[in-house]
Amino acid sequence: MQERLLQFIWQFQYFNTKHLQTTNAESLTILDVGQLNKNQGADFLQAKIKVGNTVLAGNIELHVKASDWILHKHSEDKNYQSIILHVVWEDDKKIPDVHFPTLELQSLVASILLNKYETLMNATHFVPCENFLPAVSSLQWMLWKDRLLVERLERKSLEIAEQLRQTKNDWSEVFWQILAKGFGAKINSDVFFQMAKSLPLHILAKQKNQLNSLEALLLGQCSLLNDKFENDYAILLQQEYQYLSKKYRLQSTEQSPAFLRMRPQNFPTIRLAQLANLIYQSNHLFSKIKEADSYNALKSMFSVKVTNYWNNHFTLKDEPHEAKPKQLGKSMIDVIIINTIVPVVFTYGKINEQEVYKDKALRWLSEIKSEENTIIASWRNAGVACLSAFDSQALLELKNNYCTEKRCLDCAVGNGILKK
Repeated sequence: MQERLLQFIWQFQYFNTKHLQTTNAESLTILDVGQLNKNQGADFLQAKIKVGNTVLAGNIELHVKASDWILHKHSEDKNYQSIILHVVWEDDKKIPDVHFPTLELQSLVASILLNKYETLMNATHFVPCENFLPAVSSLQWMLWKDRLLVERLERKSLEIAEQLRQTKNDWSEVFWQILAKGFGAKINSDVFFQMAKSLPLHILAKQKNQLNSLEALLLGQCSLLNDKFENDYAILLQQEYQYLSKKYRLQSTEQSPAFLRMRPQNFPTIRLAQLANLIYQSNHLFSKIKEADSYNALKSMFSVKVTNYWNNHFTLKDEPHEAKPKQLGKSMIDVIIINTIVPVVFTYGKINEQEVYKDKALRWLSEIKSEENTIIASWRNAGVACLSAFDSQALLELKNNYCTEKRCLDCAVGNGILKK
C-alpha cells in the first residue's frame, strides 16, 4: 500500500462505508471527507465526521501504518493539532497521548481495486492503462484533454513570465526570443534562443530595411561566420557581420547550431535566413498576431521566402544546386504556431486577465491538424482519437507528465479504470 493510493481511496470513498467503526468500536459516519491538501500539514482539511453522537469538524491525517504518526513526529508539529480522525491501512500500534479516533481501512477495500492498481503500476506498455482502453467516455476524454492542454500551457506560462521579469515586461522582446527559439526547432532551440537574447530588437530595428545585414547578424551571432569562405555572398555576410558586431559590441554564442542527422531543408542556415526574411517583411508582428482571427490568418504571416543565394545553397560553403525556393513549409509553420505563438498569446491573456486571448490560443490549436510523431501514433494504436493539435498537445502532456510517471491516481482515465 502507498500513501497516495490511500489518499485516493479516502477521497473518493472507494471502501465499504456501511456500519463503520473506529478501532475503539465506536460508530463512525463520514459527513465530509474534506479537501485534499497538497501543501504542508494534514492530508485532508475541513472535514466533518460523526463519532457516536458527537459531530467533529477539522482535519484528517492518513498513514499506511498507525505507527507512522510517531515516526513522522506529528505530535510535535502544530500543523497537526486539529486532527479529528486518523485513517490508516494497518492499525499496527496504539498512539499514546492523542485524543482522536482511528479508522483502519485494510478490511474495507475491495481486492479488485488493489489488483487493478498493481497491474497499472507494473505495466510495461506504451502507457500503463493500454490494455484497459477505452476506459472512459468520449465526453470524459474531451474534458480531460481540455484540462491537460491548459496544464501544459500554464506550465509554459511560468517560463514566459520569468522571461518577462528579465526583460522588465517587454512583450515584444520576449516574443522575439521565443520566436527565434521556435525557428531552431528541438535540436537548435537553445542556440537560437541564446542568439536572440544576445541580439535585442533595438539593434534589429536599426538594420530592418537591409536584409543582408539581418542575415549577417543572425548567422554571425550563431557563430556561423567564423570560417574562411570562398564564395562572394558568404564573404559579404562575413564582412557585414564584422562591421556590425564591432559597431554594436556583440558577442556571438559559444555554441554553434547542429547540422547532423537533419534534412538540408531544415539546416539552421536556412532557418536563420527565413527568420531574417520574416523580420525584414514584418512590422509590429506581435501586435498583428494577437489580433489574428484564425489559424489561416496566422499562417499567412509566416509565408516567408529567402534571398536568391539560399534558393540554390543550403550552407555558406556548399556547391550551388538546382534553384528551388525555400519557403517556410506548412509543417514548420504549424510547429512555430503550436510551440511559440499559442503559448505566448495564452500567457498574454493570462497575465493581463483577458480571456479572449486565452480562448483564441486554444481555438487556433483546434484548427491545426494533429502533430505526427511516435507518441501520437502510439496513442492512435491504443484506440485514442487524435484529430487536431488541441488533441495532440493534450496527449503529449498526458504521456510525458502522467503516464511516464505512472500518475494514474491523478488521471481521469486511471480514475475511470479503478472505479469500474
